[in-house]
Amino acid sequence: MTVSRRSPLARVRGLGPAREGVAHWWAQRVTAVALVPLLLWFVASLCVMTGASQQEVRAWIADPVVSVLLVLLTVAGFHHAQLGLQVVLEDYVHTEWLKIASTILTKFAAVVLAVMVIFSVVRIALAN
Repeated sequence: MTVSRRSPLARVRGLGPAREGVAHWWAQRVTAVALVPLLLWFVASLCVMTGASQQEVRAWIADPVVSVLLVLLTVAGFHHAQLGLQVVLEDYVHTEWLKIASTILTKFAAVVLAVMVIFSVVRIALAN
């Protein structure tokens, strides 16, 4: 019989030493499920708009429903990517300082890139 260092409540909640195991798992699954219809919509929209002019694409982005869906796609996509990369870093980077630095850099890059995309969508939507 092994002795667990986790409290009974932590064992029931499934929390590991970092206290975020189940929440991280759920966030990755929820973003994956959200990305399925968003990506299908986005790819279908791009296929329909093949050959469209820049003005037509700008008008499409300026549509309020499209703008909201693009922002949702951006947030879900970058959050999902950041969560997945974090798991890879935690599993395969064994030097602790490098793992922490890489995780912070990954989160920072995801936030910066997502903000840039959202800013671009908002700027195009408000310009028209």
